[in-house]
Amino acid sequence: MSPRSRRMSHNYNDIPVGVLAVKALAHKCCPQLRWKKETVFKISIFALTYMAYTCYHMARKPISVVKSVLHTNCSETVVHNSSSSDCGYAPFDDSNAPALFAALDSAFLFAYAGAMFLSGFVAERVSLRYFLAFGMILSGVFSYLFGVAKTWGVHAMAYFVLVQICAGITQTTGWPGVVTLIGRWFGKSKRGLVFGIWNSHTSIGNILGTLIAAYYVERNWAMSFIVPGIIIAMVGFIQFLFVVDCPEMVGVNPESTPHHATDVSPPNDSDIEDYDSNGAERTPILSGHARQRPISLVNALYIPGVVEFSLCLFFSKLVSYTFLYWLPLYIQSSSTLGPSLSADLSILFDVGGIFGAIVAGMISDATGMSATTCTVMLLLASPVLLLYQAYGAVSVFVSVFLLLVAGFLVNGPYALITTSVSAELGQHSSLEGNAKALATVTAIIDGTGSIGAAIGPLMAGMISTHGWQNVFYMLILSNIFAMILLLRLVKKECTRVVRSRIRIE
Repeated sequence: MSPRSRRMSHNYNDIPVGVLAVKALAHKCCPQLRWKKETVFKISIFALTYMAYTCYHMARKPISVVKSVLHTNCSETVVHNSSSSDCGYAPFDDSNAPALFAALDSAFLFAYAGAMFLSGFVAERVSLRYFLAFGMILSGVFSYLFGVAKTWGVHAMAYFVLVQICAGITQTTGWPGVVTLIGRWFGKSKRGLVFGIWNSHTSIGNILGTLIAAYYVERNWAMSFIVPGIIIAMVGFIQFLFVVDCPEMVGVNPESTPHHATDVSPPNDSDIEDYDSNGAERTPILSGHARQRPISLVNALYIPGVVEFSLCLFFSKLVSYTFLYWLPLYIQSSSTLGPSLSADLSILFDVGGIFGAIVAGMISDATGMSATTCTVMLLLASPVLLLYQAYGAVSVFVSVFLLLVAGFLVNGPYALITTSVSAELGQHSSLEGNAKALATVTAIIDGTGSIGAAIGPLMAGMISTHGWQNVFYMLILSNIFAMILLLRLVKKECTRVVRSRIRIE
């Protein structure tokens, strides 16, 4: 088979128009400029995927902020000798508001969890550029539709539930897409650190979503959804213009990246232009290796560690998403702060999460003991959660400190499992070099975790009516279960380390 024929069999020949435009502009304006192509594309993929998932989380956050104005403490007033109440926005202006909020959270999260498994299946078979772009644009549409309900005067609970279900489904395009792109472009060296830094997009997205929603929440809560919706749709269009699915498309040697087949020769710059000009050689939506079949969901479960980490993430994500959806409301109910200030203070949990993800990745890189790293952080998180529930309202300083530490310990394991661990398992030696497993494994792990993410806020909504301390007991118990599920892997890691030291001695 000729080099050109081998390249054609790869099916990744749809060069983004934005990349072609930038290349042409660079040659015209700065012909003397020389840059390392691989470095430029890696930086661009890192930045684009970071922007993408920042926006995904930004679009999820407003509901947790807006809850405090959709339902308020009823203030009875007398108007013309009749009693009227101002309890928020119907249908959430009744005493059953917590149950309705829990239903909204569950609609989104259960739809997200269920669709995630299918999303990973699809991501292995289509162009990730189209997958991300259309997913982000649709996510923006549904965020807009939730907010515009206020403008249109919509009060039907069914409307809000339907919008949340559709939003949950479209948001599943994010995680398999961005993790697979990073896995294709970056090798295994310092993966934990790279993913740890990169995974800060989750917390940054939560912070941006909170700040935007908090800015509008007391003025016009509709804008808390509309503005993030417009932003994510615009960034989705940017993904369409610039995302390059894999290194081979632009003539970059994938080296240790998992996505290359042994019979694929990367094209040079002239080949890229030929692909662009010859429509017969372009396959813009469907993609895949000619000699590799995507791994099935069942076979992916047999990869060592996939089941354990998936179930651990179930409980870890349960804890993280309970904070994501209920922390602003908890702060407001346990203090004298208003909706905006409560939302602003909740940001500290995500700030701690940024550093937790980076430190967890660095420790995992240095030790090669991902399961042990997660277990230790989960062990330390339990007493911190208990301290926050007991003393978080004592003073602002104590609340700030405990929120930072809690975010650090809760989000560290969650971030490590969903990024570095997922990428490692998606390239496990048992796959015998099959590159078509990363999105599937990522979807299984994150999909299982997302079921926990759906159950956590739902349970919090029901349990909180009997006291917030019971919610924290649920979270601590979830951390304990997460640790137990990793004990077998921790034992294997410790045994491996001991044996390696004995051999050295």
